[in-house]
Amino acid sequence: MNRNQLSLFIAFVLCFSHGIIAQNTTSTKRVYTTKALQNNSTITIDGILDDNAWNQVPWSGDFIENDPDENTAPTFQTKFRVLYDSKYLYVALKAYDENPSKIEKRLSRRDGFQGDRINVLIDSYHDKRTAFLFTVTAAGVKGDEIITNNGGNIDDSWNPVWYTKAQIDEEGWTAEMKIPLSQLRFGNQKELIWGFNVLRNTFRENERSVWNRIPAGSPGFVNEAGELHGLKKLIPQKQLEVQPFTVLQLDSYEAQAGNPFRDGSDFKLNGGIDAKIGVTNDLTVDLTINPDFGQVDADPGAFALDGFQIFLQERRPFFVENKNIFDFEFANGQDNLFYSRRIGRSPHGSPSLASGEYADVPRNTTILGAAKFSGKTQNGWSIGILESVTAKEFAKIDNNGSRREEIVEPLTNYLVLRAQKDFNNNNSYLGGIFTATNRNLEGKFDYLHKSAYTAGIDFNHNWKNRNYFIDGNVIMSTVSGSATAIEATQRSLTHLFQRVDANHVNVDPTKTSLTGTGGKFSFGKNGGGNWRYTGAVAWRSPELELNDIGFLRQADEIFQYADVGYQTLKPTNTYRSARVKIEQSSTYDFDGNYNRFQLEIQSNVNWKNNWWTELGFGHKPRIYTNTFLRGGPRWRYSDENFMFLFFGSDQSKKFNFTLGMVESKSKQNNFAFKRRVFRFNYQPINSLSFAFATTYNLNPNKTQYVNEKSFGSVQRYILGEIDQKTWDASLRINYSINPNLSVQFYGSPFITRGTYTNFNYVKNATASDLNDRVQWYSTNQITKSGSEYLIDENEDTITDYKFNNPNFTFAQFRSNLVVRWEYIPGSEMFLVWSNGATQFGDGTESLGSTVDNLIFNRKADNTFLLKLTYRFLR
Repeated sequence: MNRNQLSLFIAFVLCFSHGIIAQNTTSTKRVYTTKALQNNSTITIDGILDDNAWNQVPWSGDFIENDPDENTAPTFQTKFRVLYDSKYLYVALKAYDENPSKIEKRLSRRDGFQGDRINVLIDSYHDKRTAFLFTVTAAGVKGDEIITNNGGNIDDSWNPVWYTKAQIDEEGWTAEMKIPLSQLRFGNQKELIWGFNVLRNTFRENERSVWNRIPAGSPGFVNEAGELHGLKKLIPQKQLEVQPFTVLQLDSYEAQAGNPFRDGSDFKLNGGIDAKIGVTNDLTVDLTINPDFGQVDADPGAFALDGFQIFLQERRPFFVENKNIFDFEFANGQDNLFYSRRIGRSPHGSPSLASGEYADVPRNTTILGAAKFSGKTQNGWSIGILESVTAKEFAKIDNNGSRREEIVEPLTNYLVLRAQKDFNNNNSYLGGIFTATNRNLEGKFDYLHKSAYTAGIDFNHNWKNRNYFIDGNVIMSTVSGSATAIEATQRSLTHLFQRVDANHVNVDPTKTSLTGTGGKFSFGKNGGGNWRYTGAVAWRSPELELNDIGFLRQADEIFQYADVGYQTLKPTNTYRSARVKIEQSSTYDFDGNYNRFQLEIQSNVNWKNNWWTELGFGHKPRIYTNTFLRGGPRWRYSDENFMFLFFGSDQSKKFNFTLGMVESKSKQNNFAFKRRVFRFNYQPINSLSFAFATTYNLNPNKTQYVNEKSFGSVQRYILGEIDQKTWDASLRINYSINPNLSVQFYGSPFITRGTYTNFNYVKNATASDLNDRVQWYSTNQITKSGSEYLIDENEDTITDYKFNNPNFTFAQFRSNLVVRWEYIPGSEMFLVWSNGATQFGDGTESLGSTVDNLIFNRKADNTFLLKLTYRFLR
């Protein structure tokens, strides 16, 4: 650590120490008392507050503005009532508005959160960290989310069964909620106290008001909730839901002559059962038998030149729901001990085919069954157990009508155990995780790990009204298998033990296991006042390996990070809010190499008219990487400077847009990056909305990795000057007939093209001057012959080595048309049409011709799907 970094670290420690000795303060919570609903009273959920039962309790109100001008009177007041009986909690809501014709009644699918809306927050654990959020819009669209980590994590995949309606009247709008107690989690006590808050969003004013004050600059919002009293002799309800489903699927595609597996169409009929069983009121078992994990939403197009795996978001409902419980992000970036896309992934193996043979290889591994046991107990334990078994998969091979099978994926078991315990008045927690992957290799698949285990512990401590924090985690991994499998792991891009200049690692071809560690420690101030700061250090040892059930991009790294930020707490005549932050980071490897240093300043302003601006600048005076030459020596990039600018219009308007640019340039024009972004949203009527986004990237680089060849006893790392252009776009159209019936279209083309010239090879990989770092081939040394480049490096008219032309075009188009109908609460019907095509080329195609061939002139793959579910409740 150099002198400047040491000074910065000392400054952070001083700020941190000041936070430790500061007095702890807590805000006073308001109290609201409810009465039990009488047996002879009924409430009809129609959004009209005319039921006599509501008169049993008084209105609660006195809302205050939370954003933009915190702790002032809101534009319009709101009030509510709460009742309950043995099975339901009822909430009446009245939102005053002096101009009801201007209330935004925007229709959307569930969890769309468009237009005027009210959120009811229920912290039934009363742990001040976890809550259930129920939302209703003025159009009657429902939303529901589970909030954890005091608002740090919000999971909108949770879809409980509950009931709500809304109505517009001459005073504004009203709504009613009926929430089954079985959907909430609480203990068995004589009288309960729940955390409770009501939040209203007046869309056209872009204003949020709350019943119980959430002070500006708070580190979260669950701990700022008020309290709901009067819940007496409430009996916990054990949840029991069974949901069978049926799927009919027809795939059509371009027939391949002679291939009996590609005759133009396939038909599939599938069925299964999903179930939720409440073991206790706090803990639930989710079961799925013969699950349908087909995605309704398509993955976005992506293409990586650096060779690293691409992280894809989880979209399958079984794994998305309660995802936060199983997350264990242990360092920085996307690294996680549990990456659910590993389960049900495409098979690892591929069949060996002779001439004239055809194969039918499964796209994904079949998930035979999966189960989750998860929840949070009244005494502060968060528990998650996930078990899944994927089938042994075979490729069917045809040779002139003669069939055989070849295994391409072994039977595999996945296990994840997760637990956390709150203590210190819910201001601290201590947790742990354990994962296991076990494969039945049956003497085959010598390139796969037979077993992989990871374990970790994490902790978090907050003080001074949770404005200051310290947290961290430590993990360990171990993988075992054949010597071939462990050697492949050592040589993979994540590890690169074969690096020619590495003194701390080397490939051991006799090893049958590998054990590594990682972790992170951070501290800072994340609430209270205008200032924020963070300091952190993370590490991944060279031997760390998570990619059997987790996600790890790169091992062998030590990462240091610090930031200081300032934010306004009150609006002015010019802006509603403003933020500025300075970040510093550096990285090292376990060989002691100082690889990267970066400084960045970011600013964000939300202007008075609700337009917004983001502006940032960065400087990278030191950029080394151990992976660029893929086993070759450590490589130095030239110094880089970058900036970004984004701005947009008022997001509450029916038409709003975003424009943005990113500019990056390096010393000696080694490389550059230019990005242009345009997005807009348009809702011409309440039931119809359009969302369009497009990005265009230019990424020229004089030293893009191409190949590695031998020249006598010397290794040549061949690079080239690439001109890469990438364009992608997406269009979403949503038409909502009512809150329970909608039609959505999604279409997305992705095209990237790279052409190479001015080939060169590495001369001195860490030289500061680009001309000392590489040597360009002369016209006498390189000759293009067909699809190859021939190299005569010593100019003796004999080819010394050669490599393929690396030019490329990759184009992809994906679209979905989905009709969703929730015909009764919790039961749905889906009609889906998916369309997709992929095209590869040699880089000579124009953008226009690529679009024509991809979208208009190429026969696409089509999938037509009908899925019907029915949810039985108790």
